[in-house]
Amino acid sequence: MEIKRDQYLNQLISFAWDGQVKVITGIRRCGKSYLLRTLYRNFLLGSGVNDDHIISIELDIARDIRYRNPLNLAEYVKSRIEGKDDPFYLFVDEIQMSDEVPNPYNATGKAITFYDALNDLRSIPNLDVYVTGSNSKMLSSDILTEFRGRSDEIRVHPLSFSEYYAFVGGDKNDAFDHYSFFGGMPLVLSRPNDEARKAYLVSLFSEVYIKDIIERKRITREDVLSDILNLLCSSVGSLTNPTKVAHSINSMKKLKRDDQVSQNTVKSYMGHLEDAFLFSECKRYDVKGKSYFDYPNKYYCEDIGLRNARIGFRQQELTHIMENIVYNELIIRRASVDIGIVYSNEKGEDKKQKRIAREIDFIASKGGIKVYIQSAYALETDSKVETEMKPFSLTGDSFPKIVVRHDVRKRWYDDNGVLNIGIVDFLLDDSLF
Repeated sequence: MEIKRDQYLNQLISFAWDGQVKVITGIRRCGKSYLLRTLYRNFLLGSGVNDDHIISIELDIARDIRYRNPLNLAEYVKSRIEGKDDPFYLFVDEIQMSDEVPNPYNATGKAITFYDALNDLRSIPNLDVYVTGSNSKMLSSDILTEFRGRSDEIRVHPLSFSEYYAFVGGDKNDAFDHYSFFGGMPLVLSRPNDEARKAYLVSLFSEVYIKDIIERKRITREDVLSDILNLLCSSVGSLTNPTKVAHSINSMKKLKRDDQVSQNTVKSYMGHLEDAFLFSECKRYDVKGKSYFDYPNKYYCEDIGLRNARIGFRQQELTHIMENIVYNELIIRRASVDIGIVYSNEKGEDKKQKRIAREIDFIASKGGIKVYIQSAYALETDSKVETEMKPFSLTGDSFPKIVVRHDVRKRWYDDNGVLNIGIVDFLLDDSLF
């Protein structure tokens, strides 16, 4: 049975032959290659494209290692289509593994990179170019400069719950329990039992992600990188910053002053984790002041199964797990997501008025539409209801407001027009946003 990734497949189809380089980005093992070399390839073959008109190169395997040299890559592709007018498709997997090589015509000039090769190949009228990669800095921010607006980015994520459920079927709530424990990395679904699933997720960290970062970034303090990972995974949904993380590591290890980890080192390493798509930073936004705070912010793991695996499948705080899943879902739906901060004037215990900051878990924006969302595992008491609902009343606007809950099954609106909806219902209904 095939795992459907229709959202991403339709994006690829819509971008075909637009003169751009199609760049498919995302964390390693999230299904980028499957999307390109299986789903999209099958679509092309079904549309009448000949198999030998699809040139597929995988830079992470020994067979194609010679094409890590961008000059060799360009020369090989040109040799395949030379003298032919038929349309050809080029698929290049894990493009970030491409090497920089000296300019053969100017030894002291700028090195040749994959950007140069792809810009060259992009200009061939009967060639449509697609690449995948797992490094956000190389494949997102730099692309804007190097390709000068001549690329489309398709960001792929681990399986959403709707994709996951479409594959596994059965009872929706049982499927969600499984998803919130093991997450949506596609190959988890092929593992025969829970122990094999756990082992696979643990190995992704040790054998893929950490090794990649250490090798590419030449990390000298592997222990610090490991400690940062543990802290971020333990504190999803909690406010933090590099200074706080550095202090926690130094305190936990009882390091002497000369041996302490610096804030700059932690900030750099946290950046590497974001570049590898392992974590996303969610910034705090002053709703009425219309400005962002510098720090602290929140960090969410790209896949909740990976987060659980990193901490040994302990600390199953369902409140934070659910919050991470809701955040990921909003990102998958291609929303811009912030944490909302609103203020109220309230009397303290000393009877004096104080300005109190209250938090809205997420402000999701897309295409001119904005929605306020609270993620609440359960609202058993009036005080919890007030805590979650109070920030909505302080926004001063009429944008839609939603509380995503684990303790309700049927959706309903309260007297203030706030939608209360179960987590499973929310994840399976993308018409809400």
